[in-house]
Amino acid sequence: MSETHENRLKRLQMRSMRRGIKEMDIILSRYAEAHLATMDAPALDLYEALLNENDQDLYQWVSGQAEAPEALSDLISKISDHVQGAV
Repeated sequence: MSETHENRLKRLQMRSMRRGIKEMDIILSRYAEAHLATMDAPALDLYEALLNENDQDLYQWVSGQAEAPEALSDLISKISDHVQGAV
């Protein structure tokens, strides 16, 4: 049995909120709340792959302290821009 689109969005939103470090909880939950509903299946696949990454690495990528892997760099840029817009 496959997951419905609605259940997938809820699961990804929850995974965005329940991270290992509080900073990533805040960053990813706000980004997910603003963007998940408008993402198509390939974008959701990429976001889900991002959620499988280590929080310390994600934080360094989003904050510009380290370069993100090429496969995730566009998404990391969007998340960083979203963070900058929220400040």
